[in-house]
Amino acid sequence: MPSGLSINGILRMRINLKDNLVVGILIGLLSPSIGILLFYYFNFQTTELRDFLDLSVKEKILSPLLSLCCVINLGVFYLFIQFDKYLSARGIILSTFLYGFVIVLLKFFL
Repeated sequence: MPSGLSINGILRMRINLKDNLVVGILIGLLSPSIGILLFYYFNFQTTELRDFLDLSVKEKILSPLLSLCCVINLGVFYLFIQFDKYLSARGIILSTFLYGFVIVLLKFFL
């Protein structure tokens, strides 16, 4: 490869996300939600989403499910750090703390 081009440099050119705290918060809030939807889609296709969420609240599995889906934020956080998007990575950490607060509320009060 020429001296100026590397795999990391090519990836940096292709991924052009804004380095913004709001973008990080939005991505951090959406990625665990998408994880829950994927879990629902692959495991509970025969039931409706509303019934799945009601059952998960009644059986008290929503907080562990949210905890597992927040692990997705770890990978997203790592990607933003690799591409030097530190403000967005900060937003992902903030949204993970918000999910943690919701998980504690679900665990002890619902």
